[in-house]
Amino acid sequence: MKAETEDGINKKRFRVVIFGSARIEPGDPNWHLIYDLAKRIAEEGMDLVTGGGPGLMDAASVGHYAGDINHKAHSIGLQIKLPKEQRDSGHIDIIKDFSRFSTRLDNFMELANAIIVAPGGIGTLLELFYTWQLMQVNMISHIPIILLGDMWPDLVLWIKKWLQKNKFLEQKDVDLLHLVNNYEDALDIIKKEYMSNSKRVD
Repeated sequence: MKAETEDGINKKRFRVVIFGSARIEPGDPNWHLIYDLAKRIAEEGMDLVTGGGPGLMDAASVGHYAGDINHKAHSIGLQIKLPKEQRDSGHIDIIKDFSRFSTRLDNFMELANAIIVAPGGIGTLLELFYTWQLMQVNMISHIPIILLGDMWPDLVLWIKKWLQKNKFLEQKDVDLLHLVNNYEDALDIIKKEYMSNSKRVD
């Protein structure tokens, strides 16, 4: 692990946030899916932001480290103090610690240029809906929310059946969500956002 510090985040770099479960272990297909995606993100020279914990967060940081052969990309962990699931993920360059979920979520929003939502539980759903709601009301810039994995199509169908049908949201809100089931399609969306973004990695 490189030096741990709360400073040193270059705001000019392009950063991909990955949300996902802390409970998914190596050997699970979703673990390898996130590992492969994070490795490719590093190979593209992009920074990575996760919750800095175990599970899919660990898959992301380990994969990003494996792909960062030139040591130019950075892995950032925004950690929350919890009574369990406290173990750090590996290979994080910059760690920031939080005691409140709300402050941590706002830091994710400040750093994100693209967001991957991998399979997860209540915490992952909180991160997804918080991000989506802020975009809906234009509190943050519209960036891709990429729902990666096979657990999300049913949720989007429910959203369309109940929320959109009852006019609690509009089609433009649903269009902010991108359903993909492999890391190649996710990476394509990220790269398009990078190319349309004025940011350039150093």
